[in-house]
Amino acid sequence: MYRVDPKQAVMEHASKRAASGGATRVLSKAAEAIIAAPIEATYSGAVIVGVAQVIEALLLSVLGYAIFEVYVISEQRGFYIAVIAASVLLANVLFNAARTHRIAAYRTMFNQISRVIMGWAIIMVLLSVGAFMFKASDLVSRVWLISWFLGGSVLLVTYRMILRAFVMRWTRAGRLKRRTVIVGGGKDAEVLIEQIRKGADNDIRLFGLFDDRIDDRSPELVAGCPKLGTVADLVEFARRTPVDLVIVSMPLSAEKRVLEMLTQLWVLPVDIRLSAHMSKLKFTNKAYSYVGDLAVFDMADRPISDWNLIFKWVFDKLVAITALIVFSPVMLATAIAIKLESRGPVFFMQNRHGFNNELIKIYKFRSMRTDMLDATASRLVTKDDPRVTRVGKFIRKTSIDELPQLFNVLKGQLSIVGPRPHALQAKADNQLYYEAVEGYFARHRVKPGMTGWAQVNGWRGETDTIDKIMQRVNHDLYYIEHWSILLDLYIVLLTPYSLVSKNENAY
Repeated sequence: MYRVDPKQAVMEHASKRAASGGATRVLSKAAEAIIAAPIEATYSGAVIVGVAQVIEALLLSVLGYAIFEVYVISEQRGFYIAVIAASVLLANVLFNAARTHRIAAYRTMFNQISRVIMGWAIIMVLLSVGAFMFKASDLVSRVWLISWFLGGSVLLVTYRMILRAFVMRWTRAGRLKRRTVIVGGGKDAEVLIEQIRKGADNDIRLFGLFDDRIDDRSPELVAGCPKLGTVADLVEFARRTPVDLVIVSMPLSAEKRVLEMLTQLWVLPVDIRLSAHMSKLKFTNKAYSYVGDLAVFDMADRPISDWNLIFKWVFDKLVAITALIVFSPVMLATAIAIKLESRGPVFFMQNRHGFNNELIKIYKFRSMRTDMLDATASRLVTKDDPRVTRVGKFIRKTSIDELPQLFNVLKGQLSIVGPRPHALQAKADNQLYYEAVEGYFARHRVKPGMTGWAQVNGWRGETDTIDKIMQRVNHDLYYIEHWSILLDLYIVLLTPYSLVSKNENAY
């Protein structure tokens, strides 16, 4: 299990915030000003690159096939389609090998065009040589081949210029910049800031620095960037305004300081990179990743980002809509049964912690008597609990009471699969969850879910002991570290079975 020292400031602040219903600590005036500023939408570079490749491949394919349909009189349609598909695929491989499908490359003009045209010419040469070597020259029309090469060249130049125009516009508007802060200060951070301005200014929106040192080694202003607070303040800062990237300005030799910093920040859904500018050791290029031209070491990644975020969004919406259609008769019958048995609303709303500790209201079918509702869940539901109605016992046992959370999924507050959102004042052995389990808030690095890895493994229902909530957290952290769409699908398929076979603790 991952553990965080409860003496660390991050746990203290998170606990205070949860206990006070979301109250926040006071940060510096500079930090509060950043939090209060409007947040502009940004675009994922990885998604832009992926979409650009697909469009480029489709344009080349359509052009090749259109020339075939207009000029070539042949029954070898299947052969030409196979040749076009193979050529476009190989072209994409060459374009990537030449590093032309990168945001930095899209910003150039002659560099990317020359590389793309060279790659396209190589494809045509290989296609001609291949036709000769395999004695298929009679099958490949020379006019078609030359027309596709010339037309493809014009298409590629035009497409790349249009793509460059969009990327440059997004760059000027700051849409491609990652919201970034630096951990560290002093001369070392000053060098890092200058490197960012020189080689990564188009990719980074730098807000300031966070440093635990309060002596002359860490001034309040470094290279024009303000010191916003301590590392513990950064946890609160990142909870109140989006932060995409944390760059650590510490030497590799400062192992203790780096570990202390990671201990506090690993609960946040951010990318953490260690700047390589302070390392005296020289590594191979494969050891580095790059932010613009800035070389860094990867220390931690957001669990779900870029294309994976899109895949999970689509998965959530498709499953939620399908489930609402399939279970609408069950939900209607449940609403009628609740109304017939007791007075009061059909639905029950409760505050829970969502992604990055954001407070959200989740929907449930009401399972308790109206005069005994426990909005904060400060008291666990136990077997034969007198607060629970007869209908409530059934829908809680079968988890039908959770079905209205499909609307939370459609609103984007929950996922179908993820760590279950716990009530703010929920306790185990008379201790609040975040007090009982070290590193508890690391569960919130992804959106909470209607079902999860803990639930399908039998850890659902009553949590009267610390071991039970620890098992839930352990399973939640395992899910976050091993997430994939296939794992989500597996959990969804396993959920009905687990509701029937592993419901002894659900009351």
